[in-house]
Amino acid sequence: MVAKALCSNELRLIAGRANPELAKEIASILGVPLCDIRINTFADTETHVQIEESVRGKDVFIIQPTCPPVNENLMELLIMIDACRRASARQITAIVPYFGYARQDHKSTGREPVTAKMVADMFTTAGVNRVVSVDLHAAQTQGFFSIPMDHLTAVPTMAGYFRNKGFSDAVIVSPDAGRVKMAEKYTDILQIPMVVMTKRRKGIGGKELEFFDIIGNVEGKTAIVIDDIISGGSIITEVETLFKGGVKEVYLAVTHPILVGAATELLNASHIKELVVTNTVPVPEEKRSGGKVKVLSIAPLLSKVIMAIHDNESVSHIFREDKLIFPV
Repeated sequence: MVAKALCSNELRLIAGRANPELAKEIASILGVPLCDIRINTFADTETHVQIEESVRGKDVFIIQPTCPPVNENLMELLIMIDACRRASARQITAIVPYFGYARQDHKSTGREPVTAKMVADMFTTAGVNRVVSVDLHAAQTQGFFSIPMDHLTAVPTMAGYFRNKGFSDAVIVSPDAGRVKMAEKYTDILQIPMVVMTKRRKGIGGKELEFFDIIGNVEGKTAIVIDDIISGGSIITEVETLFKGGVKEVYLAVTHPILVGAATELLNASHIKELVVTNTVPVPEEKRSGGKVKVLSIAPLLSKVIMAIHDNESVSHIFREDKLIFPV
């Protein structure tokens, strides 16, 4: 009760329009009401924000993933940050469960931007004091920030779900070399073997995909394919490769279910047993209609992190019970 009383007096939660249900769940867990805020879109598509209560001297947490429509949600977040700064908030933390533009973290050809770095600079310029995100596409993106940046992982949440399945013949599948470290976290928790797929992307933006090999034994196994983002459904090609290699069934464990275009149709038409995701971004009912999408809540983790930051306690300690080195 003391913690909640302290929260209600000193902590403020603000929800943007990108994922209000996640914000409501976090508020319910913490026992703190969401701030009254008006967010309008003018006729010329400009965004206007009005915070309806005082945040002067308060510890403010703004909950807003920069999911599609990415540019609108990003701009809305920056405007909310600016509004809190000008209203004399003591500290502003942006809770950005899904960090848009994270895949643009390096130049793959000439005359390209490094947009992830530019977005990080925009956060700082807007006046945020700290940023929290979940399962960045590349962990080194933390280095783009000149302010504290907490990189969380949904691995314990997802691994706990699969532990309860009680598989006796499962393997963790890393879809490429870039996801090996994430796959290792799954193997540490679940104590099951890991398989690595090799692939190469070609063309502008890496849209052309080629698969080459499966390193490890998948014959007769239940494959749990892990990744950070599922967007257009190219992961279905990986699933087909695994079935050719003799797997018994395939589960997907993906943190951010962007699912654009025909991704949902491809998923439902595939031999995938289940797509297990989190609610870092909204997953509307039409994307769950095929019955293959299982959504796990990231709200309990984010609530613990918000309290740790608010109380000036260690964030990494939250992951120690899962024997995970922080950050991933």
